[in-house]
Amino acid sequence: MKKLLTTTVMAASLSALTLTGCTSTTNSGAVGVDRQQLLLVSSEQILALSAQSYAKTIQDAKSKGVLDTNTAQLNRLKNIANRLVGQVGVYRADAAKWQWEVHTIKSNDLNAFVVPGGKIMFYSGIIDRLNLTDDEIAAIMGHEISHALREHSRERLSREYATQTGIGLAASIFGLSQGQAELAGTAGNLGLSLPHSRTQESEADQIGLELMARAGYNPQAAVTLWQKMQKASQGEPPQFLSTHPTSSSRIAELQSLMPKVTPLYQQSRR
Repeated sequence: MKKLLTTTVMAASLSALTLTGCTSTTNSGAVGVDRQQLLLVSSEQILALSAQSYAKTIQDAKSKGVLDTNTAQLNRLKNIANRLVGQVGVYRADAAKWQWEVHTIKSNDLNAFVVPGGKIMFYSGIIDRLNLTDDEIAAIMGHEISHALREHSRERLSREYATQTGIGLAASIFGLSQGQAELAGTAGNLGLSLPHSRTQESEADQIGLELMARAGYNPQAAVTLWQKMQKASQGEPPQFLSTHPTSSSRIAELQSLMPKVTPLYQQSRR
């Protein structure tokens, strides 16, 4: 039964793929990210949803008096962002014209993100607690910018839509009970959504590494960053149940990419 449910979910995804086709939202760059993406949701829909969420985050931070409280830190982030954004055309020309913004939230959390469309947010805790260098900040920011360039949120929502469509079809065609439908959801999640999210994380690492190298930031800092993150972590979930690679796996992959990005860094420093 589990095999049948998973097959049904996959079949629905493949049917959607046949109807809409696949594409890649970015160029492959020097690191060679060229995976085809399933995109059932429009960019406009994602941008609209993201804009609402981002506006609420800004409003909440303002009301609590924690938005952009450290001018020196904010300017530091803006300088790094300007250099990284100057390189996004390597992956997609339109991204250079996005309305890029940089903000900070005073918080002890180890967190940072880039909202689709180019809205960069850093929590002060990730900078202060890890005592980040500019190169290490560039590694985080480059990674998060890469999620936006690849439209990973759009892709993830598209895959969830395809998965839920498959579960609905299975329930109606095979007369599945609620318990069986929930099992199908779990199978779809483990078999489709989570592995795909790990793929997205790997892509963001690769593209981010190239962006920081081209912007003149030492790509080796991506390794030291994750070594710091590894020490700060209170244990990690099993990799097969996580949307993020383990720190050790991530570090090994970053190190394997150094021969591709180090020449770009050296060229940027000339």
